[in-house]
Amino acid sequence: MHLVSFIHGRERRLGALLAAPNEHSVVDLNRVDPQLPTDMIALLQSGAAGLARAQSARDGAGPAAVMALQDVTLTAPVLRPSKIICIGLNYRDHAAESNMPIPEYPTVFAKYPSCVIGPGEAIVLPRISSQVDYEGELAVVIGRQAHHVTEAAALDYVAGYMPFNDVSARDFQHRTSQWTIGKTFDTFGPMGPALVTADEAPDPQNLHLRVTIGGEELQSSHTGQMIFSVVQLIAYLSAVMTLEPGDVIATGTPGGVGAARTPARFLRAGETVRVAIEGLGILENPVVAEA
Repeated sequence: MHLVSFIHGRERRLGALLAAPNEHSVVDLNRVDPQLPTDMIALLQSGAAGLARAQSARDGAGPAAVMALQDVTLTAPVLRPSKIICIGLNYRDHAAESNMPIPEYPTVFAKYPSCVIGPGEAIVLPRISSQVDYEGELAVVIGRQAHHVTEAAALDYVAGYMPFNDVSARDFQHRTSQWTIGKTFDTFGPMGPALVTADEAPDPQNLHLRVTIGGEELQSSHTGQMIFSVVQLIAYLSAVMTLEPGDVIATGTPGGVGAARTPARFLRAGETVRVAIEGLGILENPVVAEA
């Protein structure tokens, strides 16, 4: 399923995108089954039974529960994850263009829930930064509580995947050795458009990722090029912290970021950033200047 969170008539709802030829339609799962939660985290907390119920609602939806995508407002699939765990330098070409050594262990930093936005929402360029950059990434969404998970079992704890943009203010990021301050400005966590359930992406290391702005291809890579795979990351992180349903792991960006280009190519007001991942959809966000 391609699960979405959306607003219709001022109400927050849970939905599922329909596949082609009706791919521009969304099923209002709450209309089909009023017992389903309206929040993605609550759905994930209900476990396999909740996801099965959502699947049944999607499959059994009548015309009255199907709406045109243009008539609803998609939000981030997971509006307020308890944790957004980001991995830096997880592609060799990105480490090389950043003049950084290949990491021996995953480089971990955080973004905060206040930075989350959904598809179509604007990335706001802060007045106090002049070096705002894009980073297209594969995001992993945790489906059930995970602690001391083995690599062999790691994918059993994944609810699904989605495109993510680790927007970064490079001037703030590089002020200190700790990157978080440059990573978590408001609007710097675009994600979506949908949480694609794990059964539809059985191998997260076999996905093509592409970032474009105005038709110009800026990043193009394959998740098989990650230094630390999804299962390695889940095992490593869950040995340190308990991962909860709805937690997001942003798995790192490949080469091609704006800061590494000559001349540097930072985001400009009026542009639209497009992060496309094979099978997971396209995340598009316009860029605006802070008022």
